[in-house]
Amino acid sequence: MKLQRRTLATLAASAAALSLSGTARAQDKFRIGVSMKTLSAPYFAAQMQAAQARAKELGHEVIGTDAQGKLQKQIADVEDLVTRGVKLLLINPVDVDGMVHAVNSASARGVKVIVMDSTLNPKANFVTLVQSSNSRNGQLVGNWVVDELGDKPIRIALLSGEKGNPVGQERRLGVLAGIMEAQLRKFGKAGVEVVGQGWGAWNDEGGLKAMEDLLVAHKDFNIALSENDSMLLGARRAIDSAKRQGVLLVAAADGQKEALALIKQGKYGVTGLNDPALVARTALELGIQVVRGEAKNVPKLTFTPSAAITRANVDKYYDPKAVF
Repeated sequence: MKLQRRTLATLAASAAALSLSGTARAQDKFRIGVSMKTLSAPYFAAQMQAAQARAKELGHEVIGTDAQGKLQKQIADVEDLVTRGVKLLLINPVDVDGMVHAVNSASARGVKVIVMDSTLNPKANFVTLVQSSNSRNGQLVGNWVVDELGDKPIRIALLSGEKGNPVGQERRLGVLAGIMEAQLRKFGKAGVEVVGQGWGAWNDEGGLKAMEDLLVAHKDFNIALSENDSMLLGARRAIDSAKRQGVLLVAAADGQKEALALIKQGKYGVTGLNDPALVARTALELGIQVVRGEAKNVPKLTFTPSAAITRANVDKYYDPKAVF
């Protein structure tokens, strides 16, 4: 099902209004639940921290839960949060279909549900899904690759997260589409070869192992493309250990601080902007507006801004003290 889209253009004024009214509207304070699929990775920990910090600024109580990657635990977490009287539920779902019933049950009891980051079946009864645009980020990253390499042949070793994962598919196809569109625009022809695909389970060690296998199987790729920074950081170690030269490091997302530090040093090419704190704050602020009746007719999908983070603009995004 195709989702409606919403950008942040209309949210800035509302966020300012929330900030200004944070102390003046004590009667509007309520309990907020944040159900995370996991807190074991820095990305998700940063989302929880950002949601809790912003809610505290606005005077709301937050109850956070960690599903530890388990579907049945997240279902139980959501049921418990509803029982404890939350009016707003932010959820990063474990499973695209498995959480539909729990979300529908929460909504049926009057809880406003905002999904953040991970995809949930749009048939579920939630207000909106807040996430970065995997397609738009990928296009910007792909455009940068062509600006960097010109009309040189592009041969890619691809690092993917999990088989069948829709986020990973959106990310890799976004980058590939961005490369081909830029090639057509600049040169009137397009060509890109993916020499192999490895599966890195979204983490550093998985990226290391997948790249080790790709390095053995393929001798002449010039781009390591990963669906997130974590896998590419692991892959970088494998590439360095193998003393393979001339490989451009390209991530479709996230903007992890370790990757940004390497971009500053010229040791890592580009990554897409997928700021977990921005996603969480946007979800929280929009959810508060919905509970208060200040935001109506909200589309099913809300995008945060997109960007390709490179050495030219990395200082705008890099924070060495960030959780992620």
